[in-house]
Amino acid sequence: MKFEEIYTEYFSDVYRYILRLSGDEHIAEEITSEAFFKALSSLDKFRGESEVRVWLCGIAKNLYYQYLKKKKPIVSIDDDGINEIHDDSTDVTEHAADKSHAEQIRRILHSIPDPYREVFMWRVFAELDFKEIGKLFGKTDNWACVTYHRAKNMIKERMEEKK
Repeated sequence: MKFEEIYTEYFSDVYRYILRLSGDEHIAEEITSEAFFKALSSLDKFRGESEVRVWLCGIAKNLYYQYLKKKKPIVSIDDDGINEIHDDSTDVTEHAADKSHAEQIRRILHSIPDPYREVFMWRVFAELDFKEIGKLFGKTDNWACVTYHRAKNMIKERMEEKK
């Protein structure tokens, strides 16, 4: 696949992923552009062990974390909303898309350990299914599902602590 085809096919996926992570259109545009530039320079190193979309989102996620480290944001959890997040994963996805809930979840995500943070982000922000997430980590889809639900429970607990 040519780079132009990759760019055309996956740009909006990567942009939406970073937009959900950052909550800022300008940051999402900048990080997405930088991710594709980086992907272009390392396209020959792509071994096809994952989907192209997952590879690109991984590059973008790493660039976003680098951006955050440079910025060194002050993290405080002061929003409320735990009662609005239900056990159904679709509801969590919908709430993560809501700007105020997404910001609150992003803040809390920085405080939960891996692999929980990563699995939650891949599920909610990149909209991968459990099979794809399991494959990313070299685990089963059941492992991905359990890890995701544990992450969601950690987020809920941390949100309840602020009540």
